Amino acid sequence: MENAHGTVFKYGDNIDTDVIIPARYLNSTDPAELATHCMVDIDPTFTKRVHKGDIMVGRKNFGCGSSREHAPLAIKAAGVSCVIAETFARIFFRNSINIGLPIMECPEASREIQDGDDVEVSFDTGVITDHTTGKSYKAQPFPPFMQKIIDAQGLVNYINAQNE
Repeated sequence: MENAHGTVFKYGDNIDTDVIIPARYLNSTDPAELATHCMVDIDPTFTKRVHKGDIMVGRKNFGCGSSREHAPLAIKAAGVSCVIAETFARIFFRNSINIGLPIMECPEASREIQDGDDVEVSFDTGVITDHTTGKSYKAQPFPPFMQKIIDAQGLVNYINAQNE
């Protein structure tokens, strides 16, 4: 599994799915369309500033709210390569893995990494390196079965590949 490496977009506690992708944009399931509205209510310039590979960092309870898969899909389609948080809402955690968006729980990293930092994440080891500060953090690496789902870009792709 490849590493993630990019600029950090930092958010706080309780970033809910309606902030990630507001309900008024849920008339589309097209990932590219959803990406154009990602984080619009909390960070109106996000979609103009995000680049492929960038990293999103939140605090506690990231992805709380409704169970819509649109939220992690919008984040992934916007180009974010990984989300780091102290804790994730369980349904967001599962939906993220199901659509192939890597997420890492690491309380220390979520508290200390700042907006704009240059961060690299090793999914194989769980090491998160903040190149801006020179500090490293240790998250739990993905178990092999989850790595396979993420590598396949989601659960449906993984299952389809198993049946070929």
